[in-house]
Amino acid sequence: MINRFAVIGLGQFGMSIARTLAARGAEVLAIDLLIDKVENVKGVVAHSVALDTTDIRALQAQNIQDMDAVVVAIGENFEGLLLTTVLLQELKVKRIIARAASPQQRMILEKMGVSEILSPEETVGKTVAETLLHPNMKSFLPLADDYEIVEIQTPKRVVDKSVREIELRQKYNLNLITIKRIYEEERGGKVSQVEHIIGVPKGDTVLYDSDIMILLGKEQDVNKFMEVNK
Repeated sequence: MINRFAVIGLGQFGMSIARTLAARGAEVLAIDLLIDKVENVKGVVAHSVALDTTDIRALQAQNIQDMDAVVVAIGENFEGLLLTTVLLQELKVKRIIARAASPQQRMILEKMGVSEILSPEETVGKTVAETLLHPNMKSFLPLADDYEIVEIQTPKRVVDKSVREIELRQKYNLNLITIKRIYEEERGGKVSQVEHIIGVPKGDTVLYDSDIMILLGKEQDVNKFMEVNK
């Protein structure tokens, strides 16, 4: 069965969600108040429409209540986001995911009973801060309870050692999810560097200086691993 989603608010954030869902084969209804934003997504998603989502009859006309999930990605008009969310709740939408641009907005949405809240600005801010503090960190995904998934350049002191030798779990309480490895490949008569995922690392997998390690663990444990082995 094809998943059916609606994305309300076609700014950069909402547009990215709509495009990604459509690319993964989902049936997407993209909605915005502004016609030019709706025009930008035509041909990319299954359906796109310009309407006022604070009008319950307009939402009902799109059968919004039949969607598997609705993402409310309105960025600049928080009042509109709140009114839209309330109407979606009245229409008994199965799953509502709303955007919060600040801790105050998150608190209000939580008080309304919205359990799935996205804070893209906060996530981006944390990612930039972490990569500034740790130049070897390539990307950063914060999770609940102080856990995070990070991509880091293999630290100097563990280069040419096996996964078993560096004892990630025993010494640092970290899990190595996988490794991104750079290979030289010839394509069209030209040799270029291509990145591959090597799968689930084994104990005898050796780490090279060009490898990117993808780790899961708590923030303090990741920081310890990078500091001790830099």
